[in-house]
Amino acid sequence: MKSLKDLEALRLKAQEQTRLRAGSQSVKITIGMGTCGIAAGARQTLGAIMEELAMRNLGEVVVTQTGCIGLCDQEPLVEVEKAGSPKVTYGRVDSERARQIVARHVVNDQIIGEWVIARQAGS
Repeated sequence: MKSLKDLEALRLKAQEQTRLRAGSQSVKITIGMGTCGIAAGARQTLGAIMEELAMRNLGEVVVTQTGCIGLCDQEPLVEVEKAGSPKVTYGRVDSERARQIVARHVVNDQIIGEWVIARQAGS
């Protein structure tokens, strides 16, 4: 930090990140952040999702974390829940796949079938 302006920019960025990770919007993305997920690269996956959402200015998306759900061989796991659609769980989601999931599934409603490991009925 070299100035008060730098500090203000950092504060605004942190507020935006917090806003994306809390609330009750129409799209929810959950990243598996158990020990197995983190070891498989879930931190980078989370970072890529947050960057892509911020770049696209998608304020209606909430990003959350969860622990291990027992599919360690498929980590990092990412679940996408959209109102009125099935909850979709993607496996082996690296940074590039994370960005594609945001672009194709979240933005354009195109489920990427070859990466899906589970689907549940939507609300």
